[in-house]
Amino acid sequence: MIGWLLQIFIYIVIIDVILSWIPEVRRQEWAQTLHKIADAPQKPIRDLLPQGMPLDPTPMIVILICQLLVSLF
Repeated sequence: MIGWLLQIFIYIVIIDVILSWIPEVRRQEWAQTLHKIADAPQKPIRDLLPQGMPLDPTPMIVILICQLLVSLF
């Protein structure tokens, strides 16, 4: 059950990353809700990384952590 939820969360993060490249869609309410869900675990990791990086590796880090947890469950 936990592994299944983590897989769904991984898909949410991937969709959020794709939507970040489409600003017109980003303004819609469902996309903002999706961003809030995906961004919650990314904020603490983003705070640990140096500012001003050209690409944000936070989604990749979150996906890797989720994949490690899926392999445990």
